[in-house]
Amino acid sequence: MGSSVLVYPGTDDELHGVVVEDFADLAGTAVEVAGERIVEPARRWAVNLDDGGLVFVDDDSITLATHAA
Repeated sequence: MGSSVLVYPGTDDELHGVVVEDFADLAGTAVEVAGERIVEPARRWAVNLDDGGLVFVDDDSITLATHAA
């Protein structure tokens, strides 16, 4: 946690922020009751965006930010 990251890297929606939570083993399980999905899978990473927002993303939507020297 505390890592500087890019969310949705390489897209028009790319955002910069800092990881504030790693849900690890808690992420990725949908909940179904009587064959009806009531909750989608949770995302692994919580990221506090530089613009003040908060997003939840999976590994395929996040990368470590690199800083130019």
